[in-house]
Amino acid sequence: MSIVRLDKVTFVGLAEDRDPLLQNLQELGCLHIEPFVTECESQNVSAPVTSAGAREALQFLKACPQRRRQSTDTARFDALEIERKVLEVRQRLQALSDERDFLIKRIQDMRPWGNFEFSPLSEMGGLRLWFYVVPHRDMVLLRDIPMAHEIVKKDSRYCYVAAVSESEPEGMPVNRTHVGNRPRHELEARLEEVELAIEDVQAERAYLTRWYSLLRDNIAILEDKATLAAAQYQTYSRAGMFALRGWVPHKSIKALAVHAHNHGLHMDVQEVQADDSPPTYLDNPPWLAAGEDLVNFYMTPGYRTWDPSQIVFFSFALFFAMILADAGYALLLSALLLSFWRKLGASPGGRRYRPLCLTIVFFSVLYGMLIGSYFGVTPADGTVLSTVHVVDMSNSNLMMVISVFIGCIHVIIAAALDAARHKNPVEGLESVGWACIVSAGLSFLVSTAFAPDVLKPLAVVLAGVGALLVLMFAAPFEKPLPRLLKGLLGLTKLSGAFGDVLSYLRLFALGLASGSLAAEFNHMAIGINDAMPGVGLFFSLLVLFLGHVVNLVLGLASALIHGLRLNVIEFFNWGLKEEGFLFKPFRRTER
Repeated sequence: MSIVRLDKVTFVGLAEDRDPLLQNLQELGCLHIEPFVTECESQNVSAPVTSAGAREALQFLKACPQRRRQSTDTARFDALEIERKVLEVRQRLQALSDERDFLIKRIQDMRPWGNFEFSPLSEMGGLRLWFYVVPHRDMVLLRDIPMAHEIVKKDSRYCYVAAVSESEPEGMPVNRTHVGNRPRHELEARLEEVELAIEDVQAERAYLTRWYSLLRDNIAILEDKATLAAAQYQTYSRAGMFALRGWVPHKSIKALAVHAHNHGLHMDVQEVQADDSPPTYLDNPPWLAAGEDLVNFYMTPGYRTWDPSQIVFFSFALFFAMILADAGYALLLSALLLSFWRKLGASPGGRRYRPLCLTIVFFSVLYGMLIGSYFGVTPADGTVLSTVHVVDMSNSNLMMVISVFIGCIHVIIAAALDAARHKNPVEGLESVGWACIVSAGLSFLVSTAFAPDVLKPLAVVLAGVGALLVLMFAAPFEKPLPRLLKGLLGLTKLSGAFGDVLSYLRLFALGLASGSLAAEFNHMAIGINDAMPGVGLFFSLLVLFLGHVVNLVLGLASALIHGLRLNVIEFFNWGLKEEGFLFKPFRRTER
């Protein structure tokens, strides 16, 4: 659970050594390039000619309704040229389709007024024609508008009115209809030309589909070339020299130094300075890597903060389980996960998420057993399952205490880790103060719920110490008066802390809603079966199936949305004070 230490590196060498260096760096895959070309210099540098739209080209060919027999002639296959042609065809097809839609709409708008040509404005005496489609009920409003007009056509709903005026009439009940300045027969002729052109482009697209398989097999090569071209654009070149700058993990510096020495390049290494903004490189074990995606879904932690990935990994799984709140549903999810386990392992992304899915299922089954809910049914006393039923979901006071307890712990961890990240301990004392204040609330909660009186004095002490720390260290390096004022302002966050902790009550509320719905569907099914013996069995099974499917879908949606929300809103609010951007290594896709 750490953010990798980075160093800033700068390579300087002869211009002819630039491309070999970039190719080697792409192979190493450890450099996050920081653009060296300034804004004014970039105006004199042409953009990379290699397109990064290889996947868009592949998708365009895949969606073609007519596909030719696939070619295997690699000697005639030029991946970059085929990509360029496909994207050019796609662009032309899009432009022609847009024009066709425009022409169809314009012709449709002009049809009520017939086929006519506009006279030159000089022959009209400076007057213009304005066209309106007016509902019958609004025609009376035209009497009060001083303008010459004529009803060209009527139908059951509208009057088609042509008005004559130098400027657009004011006070009209509807917006005018745009008909342009071209006669309808010209638009219809152009529409036919466009439709024929679309057929030609579609035929060209169908011809290019013969290269689909080869393009699919070379997609990684195309993307690597596009990435390399973009990297070339981000270097600085002048007078036969080049410079390349970026961020590298500290552990890779030695390998880069050896490489630079062997190729006659100068490499300058600098540690992160106070005014630098390095990217954030999160490093976690592979089985916890999905936690990084949960974090980056909302924001990337700043380089100088801390990595919450592992905490979010487990807390999300716990919140998911508490909101789903049913062991039966969890067992269904486990069966679904088992059936897709091998398929998920076929891709790097699937292997990345398998541990998270497994953890969610495990927590959900365990929590569902603890609260004794199996598709809304509670196990009977004396059974094996009843022995692990130790939490009464219907005990609102207990469930609210558990939810608030979890919220307090979550916020305390966030504040404590935020305090620990500071090199100067004084800067973290405000967060320590908030951890103390929330701990005071937690002590008071436990004291009230379970009556250990010894915790009440502790709660008072923690609250006093926490408030003093926030008051004195909200702005620790300010002068006394501004420091005191900012400390008082900082204490106003007390209501926010209270509200954030209470937000965790949704764990109980949503879990109770899910359990109540499941039980209600069961009661409905039993009632239908009792009311209609025989045929009622079919309808009761239908109610059970549809009811539990709907409840499961709602439970999954709530668990996903609110499980993430409690982490990225309440938890991040107290733990992550700075946002950064993700470390994106310059590396090859093709391995």
